[in-house]
Amino acid sequence: MKDQPEGIDASGVRQALLTWGIDVADLAYAPVGFGDYHWTAADTTGGRWFVTLSDLSDKNHCGMGADAAWQGLRRAMDTAAQLRDRDGLGFQDGGFVLAPESTPEGESVRRLGERYALSVFPYASGTSGDFGQRLAPTERASTLQTLAALHAVPPPAVTRVIPPQLSARERLEANLAAVDRPWSGGPWSEPAREWVLRHAAGLRGRLDDFDALRAEASGRGAALVVTHGEPHPGNLLWHEGRQLLLDWDTVGLAVPERDLWLVADGPDDLARYEELTGHAPDVSALALYRLRWDLEDVDAFLGWFRSPHGATPDLEQAWDGFLDTVRRLVA
Repeated sequence: MKDQPEGIDASGVRQALLTWGIDVADLAYAPVGFGDYHWTAADTTGGRWFVTLSDLSDKNHCGMGADAAWQGLRRAMDTAAQLRDRDGLGFQDGGFVLAPESTPEGESVRRLGERYALSVFPYASGTSGDFGQRLAPTERASTLQTLAALHAVPPPAVTRVIPPQLSARERLEANLAAVDRPWSGGPWSEPAREWVLRHAAGLRGRLDDFDALRAEASGRGAALVVTHGEPHPGNLLWHEGRQLLLDWDTVGLAVPERDLWLVADGPDDLARYEELTGHAPDVSALALYRLRWDLEDVDAFLGWFRSPHGATPDLEQAWDGFLDTVRRLVA
């Protein structure tokens, strides 16, 4: 995020890092990604860290409401830690999982007040991509191999099931139904209402499409595996000649297609995954998760635009993303 969090400043982060035994010598805000807040830190012994602050009031994929989101986030971070410790998949052991460091009490993430949660990662240098970027064939092959290895891991007991339904279906439908009266909150409230009103029929039609795809997928009863949830180029880091997976807050049990739709670029990639795993990807399930992604984004955007907000760089980026997502859905 380019914006910095409300109610948490650098001194608060420094104090919180003492829980991990990290005595900060240098702390710098890192305006990267979208959704969480990040800092890079160096400690007094020369160690380097990547620090992530999550806003539990805005983490619906982990759970609706701060308390539910906290439980979901903790289970996700515990899953990543177990993939590192139990399965030897941590990047420091030559694997692909960049998992959070645990506190001396064994916490993979620590709550800060009612609203926030903090996690700490070892700093790994390298090159990452951007969401929406098209990977080169060799990069896709590497990512498919990484996913095949992840999907083969026995699920940790703590890993939660991620059902295919939308995380906030009722809220999305309520927003689609509320376009006949003015929206307030900030500069993008009314423009968002007008954009939804213009495309309401198309958006409701895509919800119907989603329901049909979900019913079709549920009838197949495919086995659930450990999925990352967002293995797009922005969450891939090429470090010392190998690929790492970042941002494990979306990890959960689901069908492989939850990951594959973001990576596979045609039949050859799907055939490659089948060679690696024995699982033939389901085209309908790929379409389900592709549609689910866009509908989840629309819900998140409308949540921001109907809440109090200002003309900030992050909201400006969100507005552009909202327009593009709706266009793609109703095209």
